[in-house]
Amino acid sequence: MEAKIRIKYHSDEIERLRYIDGKSDWIDLRCAEEKTLKAGEFALINLGISVSLPEGYEMLIAPRSSAFKNFGLIQTNSLGVIDESYCGDEDILRMPVYAVRDTELHVNDRICQFRIIEHQPKIVFEETDTLGGPNRGGFGSTGRA
Repeated sequence: MEAKIRIKYHSDEIERLRYIDGKSDWIDLRCAEEKTLKAGEFALINLGISVSLPEGYEMLIAPRSSAFKNFGLIQTNSLGVIDESYCGDEDILRMPVYAVRDTELHVNDRICQFRIIEHQPKIVFEETDTLGGPNRGGFGSTGRA
């Protein structure tokens, strides 16, 4: 089933959203402004679009794997979550970043990506004294020799 997402572009300069054929179902978002950052600076990078998601869906925004290598940027909220209530014409998507080195961003630089997911189902929390499963060694133990 296809879900329809309404997009308002705030810039004629940025490329329109599209899938990259055969590569991923994540969709790239682009910088919609020229931006210079010094090491240690925080900024909200304008992504040039507003969206209206279908009811019951949310958008996850994460940095592209190359955002740190190419630009020295860390997304400060680790993973951005946009729900269907963030749907006004001026609710422009932005990426909160921290620069670890001096860097420049240009219009159309691909800096983050998104995917759309359905809201999780309602969950009932059941308290118990034991979970009954085998222990794996605790947090951070995977991959140790």
